[in-house]
Amino acid sequence: MPQDNTDKPYGGKGKPRKTMTAPGITAMKGSNRKIACLTAYDYATGVTADNAGADLILVGDSLAMVVLGHEDTLSVTMEDMIHHSLAASRGVQHALLVVDMPFMSYHVSVEQAVANAGRLVQEGRAKAVKLEGGGAVVDRIRAIVAAGIPVMGHLGLTPQHVNRFGGFKAQGKSAAAVQQLIDDAMALEEAGVFSIVLEAMPEETAELVTQNVTVPTVGIGAGNVTDGQILVWHDVLGMFDRFTPKFVRTYAEMGKEATAALARYCEDVRYHRFPTEKHTLHMNDEEAAAMKKIKIRKRK
Repeated sequence: MPQDNTDKPYGGKGKPRKTMTAPGITAMKGSNRKIACLTAYDYATGVTADNAGADLILVGDSLAMVVLGHEDTLSVTMEDMIHHSLAASRGVQHALLVVDMPFMSYHVSVEQAVANAGRLVQEGRAKAVKLEGGGAVVDRIRAIVAAGIPVMGHLGLTPQHVNRFGGFKAQGKSAAAVQQLIDDAMALEEAGVFSIVLEAMPEETAELVTQNVTVPTVGIGAGNVTDGQILVWHDVLGMFDRFTPKFVRTYAEMGKEATAALARYCEDVRYHRFPTEKHTLHMNDEEAAAMKKIKIRKRK
């Protein structure tokens, strides 16, 4: 029987929760307790995801779409990522805070990659960074890790390559593609990543990749065979209605609930139902009496 690791790394019921680290995530490979990951983009979402018990919180470049309203992730900048990472970091106390390196922040050179990863740590208070790609980014990963910054890999549907893929299309659907994914995953592991995101691929593919690396895999649209799962905050809570991927499970319809609540507010304002006496401040009697004696200068 496999060992029950449900008490690790946070402890069981009534035990104090520990702060997660990159080595702590790596140590969860193969345990009974899968790695629960969520995205977050600011203080409020960081606090909520952390309080919910997430092991890893990703400030994803998905903020381009779900927060900033872009059509894809390609328009988000380093300044955007630093701004949102810093905000989220103020609310994350226990989970490992990982931040996406945005499009073109690590593509030009190894030096550029290390410098920008350093900015995310120094200015954005990230504890680790994530970047997309396989063998082509191994030299970047190796250099960032050598600089003391943990790196999370990302294979499969890599949204920064959406134009090359011709859209948000599942990957790893042929034997040749699976072989390439395994080769890339092993190359990332050898370069020093502490975990790898596997996005939008058949479960059979994700299972084989997971079995052939010693670091944990975190799936999104990759079945239930990976070492953990991650979903986008807005998808989990029903707050992004442009499209919903097949692999998303919506746990609440907060978008609809928020719209209904705000509509009630607007109606209450229009028809004098808000604010009520309960929500109103009043001056004390002495000052109210003095106020009545104020002489208002006549307009010229």
